[in-house]
Amino acid sequence: MRGAGRRRAAATVLVLALAPAAAGCGGGSAGGRVGVVLPFLTSPFWQAYNQDIPRQAAAQGVRVLPTVNSNGDAGKQLADIQNLLSEGVKGLVVSPIDSAAVVAGLRAAQRRNVPVVAVDVAPEKGKVAMVVRADNRAYGRKACQVLGRAVRTGKVVQIQGDLASVNGRDRTSAFSRCMARHYPAIKVLNIPAGWRADKAAAGLEALYSANPTIKGIYLQAGGVYLAPTVRTLQRHHALVPAGRPRHITIVSNDGIPEELRAIRRGFLDATVSQPADLYAKYAMYYIKRAMAGKTFHPGRTDHGSTVVELPGGILQDQLPAPLVTRRNVDDPALWGNRR
Repeated sequence: MRGAGRRRAAATVLVLALAPAAAGCGGGSAGGRVGVVLPFLTSPFWQAYNQDIPRQAAAQGVRVLPTVNSNGDAGKQLADIQNLLSEGVKGLVVSPIDSAAVVAGLRAAQRRNVPVVAVDVAPEKGKVAMVVRADNRAYGRKACQVLGRAVRTGKVVQIQGDLASVNGRDRTSAFSRCMARHYPAIKVLNIPAGWRADKAAAGLEALYSANPTIKGIYLQAGGVYLAPTVRTLQRHHALVPAGRPRHITIVSNDGIPEELRAIRRGFLDATVSQPADLYAKYAMYYIKRAMAGKTFHPGRTDHGSTVVELPGGILQDQLPAPLVTRRNVDDPALWGNRR
């Protein structure tokens, strides 16, 4: 992704472009086309989600346009939203890059009465029909527990996501607080990688060179960080399977097929399977109903999740995201085993 300063500058310029409201472009009907905006396609996780969107749209009778890739640029994402609104879409499904910057796009959609479903990342504020997401704080806590029990004392590395995203903030704060509270003998070394493989590689190279006795690594996005982590450890002859001396315990998030293979080989100890398939399914589910004028409320759903209310009244359907280890890595229910 781009740097925070560049994102903010681009977003500021584009707020003016988003300002004018177009009269007579109302949404609210069950028909009409839906625009889907992706954050980037450099991760196998987002590639899987992108592949599932047309399948789920067809299965649920939603007229979806070809997906739009914002390439990790929050300013471009605002332009993508404006372009889709100008094309007359009646619904939007957006995966925000920056939780604050996307608010301008939500306001533009609201002025046109176009409902929005946010996927994977919640906006800081603004009107959305639903956020389709898992509990990202639970991701951080699960990673902390696995690493804490395995390491007990010493140094671990946390390769963070973009802290402009609520996902990066949630995973970081939950992991760090859990470590400080339950495993005070472990020192956490942070790499702010911004969902970028090159930054993860450079940061881990520098940290490992200075701290060759690190005992664990938490990858906040396995789809982006697993490959550079493996390459870096291989260069240092430090990629050792579980059960052998000098094994570095690694926990990840995403549940992509590459992570599941790494668990089977013993190089990755665990991952949280972020449900890419369910994200696509329930994005289509909620946008179809929102376009028909349906509203939603907190509580248990009929698909094994809970709708919770976030600050500002935003609703979020917290989909299940199981921890995957050697014990359940071959479970056919895991979306990564169906690719």
